[in-house]
Amino acid sequence: MTIVHLPVLARDVMEVLAVHQGGIYVDATAGLGGHSEVILSKVGQDGRVLGMDRDEQALKRTRERLSDTRVILKKSAFSQMQEALQAEGISGVDGILFDLGVSMMQMKDLSRGFSFLSGERLDMRMDSSQALTAWDMVNRYSEKQLIQILREYGEEFRAARVVRAIMNARKEKAIDTCAELADIVFRALGRGGKTHPATKTFQALRIAVNGELDELKLGLAASLRMLKKGGRLCVISYHSLEDRIVKNFIRDNARAGNVNMLMKKPLVPSREEIRHNPSSRSAKLRGAERL
Repeated sequence: MTIVHLPVLARDVMEVLAVHQGGIYVDATAGLGGHSEVILSKVGQDGRVLGMDRDEQALKRTRERLSDTRVILKKSAFSQMQEALQAEGISGVDGILFDLGVSMMQMKDLSRGFSFLSGERLDMRMDSSQALTAWDMVNRYSEKQLIQILREYGEEFRAARVVRAIMNARKEKAIDTCAELADIVFRALGRGGKTHPATKTFQALRIAVNGELDELKLGLAASLRMLKKGGRLCVISYHSLEDRIVKNFIRDNARAGNVNMLMKKPLVPSREEIRHNPSSRSAKLRGAERL
């Protein structure tokens, strides 16, 4: 599987992070190493980049791409950032980047069970060693639990209709594959709008399986502890739930005198970037400087 990786808002990320020679930077979502590679081009021989990811497959590919002594790659969740840095003898850093959401590699690898185009088993785990999968949620969670997940994490106002269809289908047999679930949602909601009707359901399940919003909150708190004075935080989000958490975190800490808010409104991709990289279309970048 060949994937062309285009780091989202790369130029803006570099400006917000204010990357300089000799600096130490954290790419908290290393993925395929696109942003890490750009940061490396500016830190000089004395700089370092610590790339974190929960996805061992992504880290393996990044190790192959970035064979560089200035790069440290660690399997780690956001909530373990402080421990990951301290294990490398790093007590403070000059910048931290979060590029949230599911990666193109995870979506295009149909065996990972993220895409509703996949005929593979429902999975959606970013960390494949984790026990809980989307299959477990869809086939074992109660109607009440599933409705709550779809409403809270997918902002699906028709959650009850979707879940009723899921409950009826699983009386007949287990819902095993992504394609099966997508078809159930499609038949429950019908076609409407530009996106597939199962988009919100799949987003909700993915967020719930990976505990993404709780991890984001813990990661942002850890970033505040690990940034040096004058260090920069840069966060790219792709939906309103993530962006709201980031916006409130920066606003509250700006009011508390912990950070300086670097922009009132988020930066977004240009039309040209969206044309070259359609997956960037919903990206919003926010930043802050540690005081």
